[in-house]
Amino acid sequence: MGASDSKLVFKQGIFRLSEEKDIPADDQYWTGFWELPESTEDIFSLFSPVDIRRTRDTSLANLETLLLAVTSRLFILRNHPSFPDPELAPDRDALNCIRILTRLLPFIYEADHLEEWEERFFWGKRRKRSRKAQIAQSEVLFDDAQPDGNPPARNPDEGFEEVKPLAEELIDTLTDLLFFSDFTLPRAHAGKSKVSYAIWQSGVGCNTPVASTKEFENNRCEILRLLLTLTSKSMYLPANTLPVQGVKAITYIATCPDKQVVLSMLCSLLNTTLRYNPANWRVPYDHVVFKDPKQILVTYCLQLLLVLVLYPIPESGQGQAPKNFYRHFLGRLHRPQDFQFLTDGMTRILRQPVQANTSYLPGSQKSLKWAPEMIMLFWEVLQCNKRFRSFIIDTDRAHDFVILVLFYALEQKTDLSKHGVVRMCVFVLQTLSVEPNFGKRLNKKFEGQESLPASVRIPNFDGTYADYLIISIYTLLTGSQGKLDAIYPAMLAIINNIAAYVEDLGASSSSKLMQLFNSMSSPAFLLANETNHLLLQSLLESMNAIVEHQYSKNPWFIYAILRSKRRFEALRTFTLESGQEEVERLNQQRKERSPDHRGSPMRTDSIDSIRSPTSINHRSSTLSNVPEDSSAFAIGDDDSDEENETRPTPSQSSPSTHHSRTPSVASSIDDTVPLQLRGMSEKARGKMPAGQPSFSRQNSTTSLSSHFAALPMSRADYFVPSTEWIETWLPELPLHTSLTLISELSSQMPSGGRASNSEVQSSLAAIRDARVGGIEPSAIRVHLFEWSPLSLGWYESLLWGLIFASEMIVSKGTVGVWNGTSIKLFKVQETAAEGPTLLAPRGAVDAVGSNLVQRLGNLNMRGANGQQGPPSSGGMGNNGSPTVREV
Repeated sequence: MGASDSKLVFKQGIFRLSEEKDIPADDQYWTGFWELPESTEDIFSLFSPVDIRRTRDTSLANLETLLLAVTSRLFILRNHPSFPDPELAPDRDALNCIRILTRLLPFIYEADHLEEWEERFFWGKRRKRSRKAQIAQSEVLFDDAQPDGNPPARNPDEGFEEVKPLAEELIDTLTDLLFFSDFTLPRAHAGKSKVSYAIWQSGVGCNTPVASTKEFENNRCEILRLLLTLTSKSMYLPANTLPVQGVKAITYIATCPDKQVVLSMLCSLLNTTLRYNPANWRVPYDHVVFKDPKQILVTYCLQLLLVLVLYPIPESGQGQAPKNFYRHFLGRLHRPQDFQFLTDGMTRILRQPVQANTSYLPGSQKSLKWAPEMIMLFWEVLQCNKRFRSFIIDTDRAHDFVILVLFYALEQKTDLSKHGVVRMCVFVLQTLSVEPNFGKRLNKKFEGQESLPASVRIPNFDGTYADYLIISIYTLLTGSQGKLDAIYPAMLAIINNIAAYVEDLGASSSSKLMQLFNSMSSPAFLLANETNHLLLQSLLESMNAIVEHQYSKNPWFIYAILRSKRRFEALRTFTLESGQEEVERLNQQRKERSPDHRGSPMRTDSIDSIRSPTSINHRSSTLSNVPEDSSAFAIGDDDSDEENETRPTPSQSSPSTHHSRTPSVASSIDDTVPLQLRGMSEKARGKMPAGQPSFSRQNSTTSLSSHFAALPMSRADYFVPSTEWIETWLPELPLHTSLTLISELSSQMPSGGRASNSEVQSSLAAIRDARVGGIEPSAIRVHLFEWSPLSLGWYESLLWGLIFASEMIVSKGTVGVWNGTSIKLFKVQETAAEGPTLLAPRGAVDAVGSNLVQRLGNLNMRGANGQQGPPSSGGMGNNGSPTVREV
C-alpha cells in the first residue's frame, strides 16, 4: 500500500470512530491505528481536533476501546521477548501507539464533563485474567472429563487478579521503554534483561556515556513527549487549585519508591540537558536549513525534569505528604565535580542567546529558546541544595549567574509577555541574596563590563558587583513603565539583604539609592495608596544597614545622605496638609509647563515617574518647599542622561491590569505572586528569625508563613489618606540613624552651591575619619522568599506556559500537542500570522505540501446517516500554518 493510500485508509478509519457505534474490541479495524501511520505528522495532521472531539462527545465507547487497544498493544510489545523485531514485534507499532495517546490525551483532559470517567478509566482498580486462567481457558477438554455433562460451579472472581490502574501501568511501561535494549539503548548481550537503567550521558552519576544513535534519540523524544502529555493535566486546572489538587500522573512518577529508576531518570534528563553544547562549530545559518533532533530531545528532557523537580506533592489529609524523590536526590548532590558540571552546563546555555545576539553575522547562530527554563532549573537547585549554593558563592560563580539573570530581566523588562520570566529572575536574585557570603563577595571589582551587550552595559562603569547589582535594580524599578510594581518589594528585599555587607559603594550606585529615596519620600508617592510607605520603610532599613554595619567603608554613600539632609528633615515633619499642598502645587506647575495639557488626573496607583512629578525636569530635585543646597543633586560620575526621562513609580499595592497571558508569561493576575511581594510591616519584620534561612520548599502548601496576609491590597481608586492613617506609620519610619548621621556630620559638608572636586574629596576624608555616636548596629535580618499555594500556582503556570510555547509552532520536530485545546492554567493569546522571512522562507514546495496536508486532513467523509461533527473551535485542521493558533 502506498503512502497516499495508507493515509486515506487511516482517515476513513478515523471517521468510522464517530460514525459507527460500539465497534467490537476484537475487530481487526483497531490494528490500523498502529499499522497505517508512518510518522508523527501523519497522526497529528489526519487526526484533527474536530475528529477527536466528535468521537469523544458522541462515541465515548469507541474512544475508550481505542485507548484500551493502543495501551494493550503497547504493553504486549514491551513484554514481547523479540521487541523490537521488525517482523514479530515492530517498533513502528509501539511508536504509533505512543503517538496516538499523545494526540488524544489533551482533548480528554480539557473535557470537564469527563472528569469522573477519566478518573475511573485511568486510575480505577482493574482486574485482569491471570496467566493460569488464560492457559486453562485455551486447553482442550476430553468429552468424558465431566460424565454428567454438568461442569462444577465456579467462583466468578476465580481466575482474575488485581492489577495496577491503567495510567500507572502506562507510566511504568514508558519508563522501561526509555531504557530498552535496541530501542532507546544499545542492544544488550544475550541473556541479559532488555531493560537496563543506564544513564544516557556522562555527567552526574556517570563518567562514560552509552552509545546512542539518531534513531534512539528520536524514540526517546516520542516517549518523553507522551510523558509530558500525561503530566500536562496541569494545563487544564486553574492556577489557584493546581498546587492543592495536584496531578496524579506527576505524583505517581515523583513518588516512585525504586531508587534506581529515579536516579537513572534524573541523571539521564539532567546530563542530556547540561551536556548539550549549541556552540559547536557549524556552518553559519545551518539551523535554518537542517533539523536538529538533538535540540528537541534536550528541550523535552529539561521540561520533564522541571515538571518533576518543582512539583509539590499535595497533602492527602492523612499524615505527611509523600516525598518528591526527584527533588530529594537533586538536593543530595554533593561532589564538587558534579556542581562544576551543573554550573558549566547552565552558564553555557544561558550565555548562548547573549553570544548569538552579538555575533558578527546576525541570525547566523541558533538562538536557544529555553533560557527561562534553565534559569528555573538553576533556581530549583539553589533552593533544594545548600551545598550547591555554597559552591557557587565560594567560587564566585554566583557573579556569572547574577550578570546573566540581570541580562534576561533587563532585556525583557518592557515586554509584557515576558514579565513572568522577569519576576522569576528577581526571585532568583532574592534567593541568592539571603546568603551572607553572597553579599560579602559582591564587593569584588567587576571587570570586563565592556564585554556585555549594550542593553545591560553601564557607561563609564568602574565599580563592584554590588554597584552593578544596585544600579541594575534601579533600572528595573524605573524602566519597567510601572508594569513590575508587584515585585518592587522583592527588588528592595535584595538590596536589604546585601546592605549590611556592601563596601566601597561608588558615587553612581549611592546616587541611585538616594534617587529612590527622593522618589519614595515624595508626597505624591506616599499619598498614592495605603501601602507605598512600606516600600519607603524597606529602603530606609537598607540605608540604615549600610550606615550601621559598614559606615567607614562607604564614604560616598554617607556623603549622598548628607547631601539630602533637607529631604530627611522634611520627611520627619511630614503632614497630610503639607503633602496635599505639595501635590496640588506640582500639578499646577505641570499644567503651566505643558500648555497642551488638559488637566487629566494623575495616575495615583501607578505614579507616572519613579521620582514622582517632582522630577519631570530636574534630575534629582527635592520637594520644592524643601530646598536643598543650591545645586542639583549629583555626585561623582553619575552622568547617565536616561535618568532625566519620566519613569514609573513603584506602587506596590496596585494589581496588574493585564489579566491575559501569552504562553511565555507567568501570571495572569498579581494575586498569584508570592505573599511577600505585598510588603512587610516593621512589626512583622521584627518577628522574623535573624539566623540562617532554610530553603527547603515543603511539599505541604498549608504550612506557610502568613506575616504578609494581613496587609490590605487596596486600590488607589478607593483610598483617601487621613491624618490618623499617617500617624499609624510615620512615627515608625526608621529615620533615627540617618538623622543622627546628619546632625553629627552636616558641618563636614561644603557650603554654598555645587562643591568642587577638592571640596568633595575633603568631605569624604572627613567622613572616613569621623566617629559618630548614638548609632547602634541593629540585628541583620534577611527577607526570605516565601512560597504559598498562589505563588506555586503562578510558578507552575510559568513552566507550563513555557512548555506550551515551545511546542506551539509546528516545525522541526514539534507537533503542537496542546494546540486547539481549552487550557485553563493560563490564557493563550492569538497572534497575527507571520509571512515569509529570510530565515523562514515559504516557497512553492512548502505551499504545495501544506496544501495537500490541509486538504487531506479536512476530508469530510460522511456515513450513510450523514452525521457530521461540530465545527472546530480551532486547531490542527490547518496544521501547516505555524503562526496562527486559535485557542
